[in-house]
Amino acid sequence: MLAAVLLAAGTASGQERTGDPAPGPANYTIFIKGQRVGHEEANLVRTPDGWRISSSSRMAAGQMTLENRHFEVRYGPDWQPIELRIDAVINGKPLAITTSFTMTTAVSEITSGDTTNTKSDTISARALVVPNNFYAGYEAVAARLMNVEKGAQLPAYVAPTGEVPLIVEDIAEEQIQTAGGTLAVRRFRLTFQNLGLPVAADVWVDGRGRMARLEVPAVSLQVVREELATAMTRFEVAAHPGDEPATIRANGFNLAATVTRPVGQQQKVRLPAVILVAGAGPQDRNELVFGIPVFAHIANALADAGFLVVRYDKRGVGQSGGRPESATLKDYSEDLRAALAYAAKRRDVDPRRIAVLGHSEGAAVAMLAAARNKRVAALVLVAGMGTTGAEIVLEQQQHLLARAKLTDAERKQKIGLQHRIHQAVLTGRGWEEIPPEIRSAADSPWFRSFLAFDPAKVMKDVRQPILILQGTLDTQVKPHHADKLAAMARARKKGGAVQLTTVEGVNHLLVPAATGEFDEYPDIKEKKVSAKVIEAIRDWLKQAL
Repeated sequence: MLAAVLLAAGTASGQERTGDPAPGPANYTIFIKGQRVGHEEANLVRTPDGWRISSSSRMAAGQMTLENRHFEVRYGPDWQPIELRIDAVINGKPLAITTSFTMTTAVSEITSGDTTNTKSDTISARALVVPNNFYAGYEAVAARLMNVEKGAQLPAYVAPTGEVPLIVEDIAEEQIQTAGGTLAVRRFRLTFQNLGLPVAADVWVDGRGRMARLEVPAVSLQVVREELATAMTRFEVAAHPGDEPATIRANGFNLAATVTRPVGQQQKVRLPAVILVAGAGPQDRNELVFGIPVFAHIANALADAGFLVVRYDKRGVGQSGGRPESATLKDYSEDLRAALAYAAKRRDVDPRRIAVLGHSEGAAVAMLAAARNKRVAALVLVAGMGTTGAEIVLEQQQHLLARAKLTDAERKQKIGLQHRIHQAVLTGRGWEEIPPEIRSAADSPWFRSFLAFDPAKVMKDVRQPILILQGTLDTQVKPHHADKLAAMARARKKGGAVQLTTVEGVNHLLVPAATGEFDEYPDIKEKKVSAKVIEAIRDWLKQAL
């Protein structure tokens, strides 16, 4: 789940003690945003040549589906990698990877569909092999971590993309209460220096040197050993006394939702309603990001102000049905239209006073629905893009590259590759120039629709009054996007009033921040949506509805 474009860099091992892990099987449950999305059966075996880690798994998260038919990585007795083999199906396309290792080189043969390519990477001795989404590979990480100290630096090869340094930031002794008693573990706080930028991860290792849990906050990922899942996956969400479960009928499947009503309000009173639309990826109804339940906080505050609020798990996420791997932005707007129809039919909702609030990519989905649905009385666009999807992807890449420790030539190469990816995704031509592992991630209906989305074209058909809200420290969707959206909205020949509100000191997650940079997210202490954001949305909706 780490980013696909990586900086290959040599690393030096920290001082290690001796000690071997206990062989045997282990089953892991995979969670994203607190929802079970998969399962992996792993096995660690001591062999005459050293160690063998193998697994099989299934996972479905957002636009990505994975069937791991066989994963295997072999190490020498000192954890020098020997060979990696992967036989999998990702998003319906077969993927086979065979990588052989020397002390300094990894040579991979990658077959994606009918295309086979060979790739060679320079690596460090004793590199840990951790391909994305094959979590059994972290058994080797756990084994090595038990023998290092705080401050150690290990090389990690994210096969078949490249090597990144893995830094041990902190080590803590903890105990986990389980049904069978107490388990002593060590919690290692790690940093992957991805593209020169830190990606935080935590690995819990038991006394046998086996992985108990892996957590990557950047993608709200948790991989938990089966017998510990109940004890270790209790996710705190800001519940409201007015919450009630709901089911929304979509096109051939149901969306699981939460309706939050004002406490003490009589059912027969028809209330103004607000529907919340989440951003990109496998977002649940609470839009839980880095421990911040963004939509739960907004829903609670709006319900306290007298609104009925509807929020739902995106298709294929949490308790919602549907197939996200084939979904486009238009499909997500159809899901929103189903939510609008549901709200309009409720006896406690005034069908003439229904607003839609979209956050990040959800703003694009909200615009698409509002342009085609008269049920939307008002529109709130929070951290929405004011350029095409292709342009904002390149802008985000430029921002990351500017902060990375790369040469000008390396930056130019990565930008050129991103342009070629866009060309292939949008036209279907030029895939032969794209590495298979990147194509497997990029060649999807959703990414094609995202790159092609143009808010200027959609805005012409939006007639509703609009609030555009933007944090000044948002580095994912920078403030100039709000200015562009406001200009588009004000240029409409037919349309309601437009208000642009900027909130000082707030990042893309709508919480107070120091820099707004992505690498700051794991360290945010106040995990609550800014009161200024809530007030701006609440006050505008009271006027608009």
